[in-house]
Amino acid sequence: MVIRSLGELCITAGVILMLFVMYELWGTGQYTRSQQDRLGRELMKTWQAPKVTTEKVSLGKGLAMIRVPRFGAEYHYVVIEGVDRADLRKGPGHYPGSALPGQVGNFVVSGHRTTYSAPFNRLGELRAGDRILIDTRDEQYVYKVTDRRIVKPSAVEVTAPVPFHPQRPPTEKLITLTTCHPKYSAAERMIVFGELVAEKPRAAAPTGK
Repeated sequence: MVIRSLGELCITAGVILMLFVMYELWGTGQYTRSQQDRLGRELMKTWQAPKVTTEKVSLGKGLAMIRVPRFGAEYHYVVIEGVDRADLRKGPGHYPGSALPGQVGNFVVSGHRTTYSAPFNRLGELRAGDRILIDTRDEQYVYKVTDRRIVKPSAVEVTAPVPFHPQRPPTEKLITLTTCHPKYSAAERMIVFGELVAEKPRAAAPTGK
């Protein structure tokens, strides 16, 4: 009786664990996709409306669109303003206070590597020279990957205007993408660095090409 009861408990625990994993991988992704669809529509509506010079993006709202050609033409995410837990569940988040796209300084974006659609799941595939495209209302900024590093979660200096040199005034237009490392762990951080190499008018229907 004891062995049978233990066996039944193990089976029940296994089913619960499987359901939890399914939710983490599929259920959270469904939430992110619905949020991305809504934010994408809002972003396009804002971009098509008359421009307001004093307009500032609120926390939790769409700021820009990120595309990475290496990840395929279908890869695109609305970048959210903010990196709180609720923000990152909607998609990649821009660190408030870091540079905006195309500005001198460091445009810092963080994203999930697993769960919530895992927008930065394939960040480890990026190589030097790969392009990261950032679409804004009027421009598309083309950044080129320059480096990739694994750091401790405490290495906040990677988000400085000049990465690793927080006291140095910025002179370049940079991008930094951050995510957890390894997958399914927060023991370290994977950091991808890039620099602006081109900017051009945003197409009406931008693609990842």
